[in-house]
Amino acid sequence: MCFPAIASLGAAIGMGFLSQWEGVFINTLLPLFAVLALAMNILGWFSHRQWHRSFIGSIGPILVLLSLYPWFQYGWSSYVTYTGLGLMVAVSIWDMVSPANKCCDDETCTA
Repeated sequence: MCFPAIASLGAAIGMGFLSQWEGVFINTLLPLFAVLALAMNILGWFSHRQWHRSFIGSIGPILVLLSLYPWFQYGWSSYVTYTGLGLMVAVSIWDMVSPANKCCDDETCTA
């Protein structure tokens, strides 16, 4: 599961020395950040009570985790990984542009 465009761009700007840690980045850091993003989206629901934001924000990390572990043996799993990463980036940009606001007070929340 190589990121050819990013790898060639990184090598062009002098970051080729990071290729020796590619396995650590893909096998350790990527799942760790996906689990962290998933946990933060789930905890964000308790804070903001906006299920659509939490649901859409959780799809990307779930896709990344599924593509790295149970679906890794299939050829199409890299497309799922890229889709999950793209969704994670898109939701992060959405959260920066339009931050979540709490929809209700603690006393008036029904969920």
